[in-house]
Amino acid sequence: MRISTFNVENLFSRAWVMNLNSWSDGRPVLNDIETLNSLLAENRYTAPIKKQIKKILEKYEFNNRDKRDRPFEIVEVRKKLYIVRKSSQQIDVVADGQSDWVGWVELSRDDLNSEAVLNTGRAIGAVNADIQCVVEIENRLTLDRFNQQVLAKMPGFLPFEHNLLVDGNDPRGIDIGLLSRYPIVSVRSHIDDGGNDPIFNRDCPEFEVVLPDGNSLWILGNHFKSKGNGSFSENNARRRRQATQVARIYKAALLRSDLVIVLGDLNDSPDSWPLQPLLRGPGLKEVMTHPSYQGLPGTYGTGRSIKQKLDYILLSPALWKRVQNVGVERRGVYTWNARKRFQTITSPVTAASDHAAVWVDIA
Repeated sequence: MRISTFNVENLFSRAWVMNLNSWSDGRPVLNDIETLNSLLAENRYTAPIKKQIKKILEKYEFNNRDKRDRPFEIVEVRKKLYIVRKSSQQIDVVADGQSDWVGWVELSRDDLNSEAVLNTGRAIGAVNADIQCVVEIENRLTLDRFNQQVLAKMPGFLPFEHNLLVDGNDPRGIDIGLLSRYPIVSVRSHIDDGGNDPIFNRDCPEFEVVLPDGNSLWILGNHFKSKGNGSFSENNARRRRQATQVARIYKAALLRSDLVIVLGDLNDSPDSWPLQPLLRGPGLKEVMTHPSYQGLPGTYGTGRSIKQKLDYILLSPALWKRVQNVGVERRGVYTWNARKRFQTITSPVTAASDHAAVWVDIA
């Protein structure tokens, strides 16, 4: 049985602000959106709050009705958040609080390059896992469409019989999904962990997969807080909180079955302070530390540094004993060796992802 995790960075479309050349290009915009969302969530829009909302809206030219290339839009379902004065083209925030209007901030999306979509299929097809975790997926129907329309076209590859995805807390369409050749019989979501201050930016879904021998395999998919936007200390604290909670979820899953996997994009390196509650506490073993793996230490970009290890497959002791082989499929990454990557990858635009896919064979 082969199990894999792969951050595909979306399948068919991606939020415009996340599809720029680098994180540094999109970080100021994401920070503005985060600030705007927090302001709009206030029960009462005081004069200073209205001034801040107005400043952000004018920065992105919401007073220019002809502008069509903003990174986000304001969806107003009922009543208005703001109006534009015809005489002056100035924005006035007319809502007095969250309850005064119905609407939200919606990120603008771009279609991905068609060759990039196919290269994502090539990478997944090359791994040819029995159970494939996929990170940064738009929604379940998109995952199913990709399975039936893209993976089905890969030479010698049969589409997965089962797929499942639960929408998480992130509005950008970067959820965690599972493709499986074995039945997925249940899923437990953790989007509410933490109450009014959710622990997970996305989720930590627990997928129960029934293996051919009738035993249940529990797969905990993860995508921790990135380093891309927000403050360094706050991001570290968020990942630490997430790692601590996943360790708790893992221990609870062990009471149901000794076959438990934690996998996904943890957005930090093995030596980092935030990940230690998960990597050192509960007895999980990371597959790239297995003797059968002899490759580069990282999974992101060139993969040459341990600091570039962001993607993990962590196994419970019962599964660790059954490991046969471990590998990393890097041919979908543009920065990887030009002689070894897929010939159809000619630029960052046509790359499958900046992440490599990690896989493990279990007897």
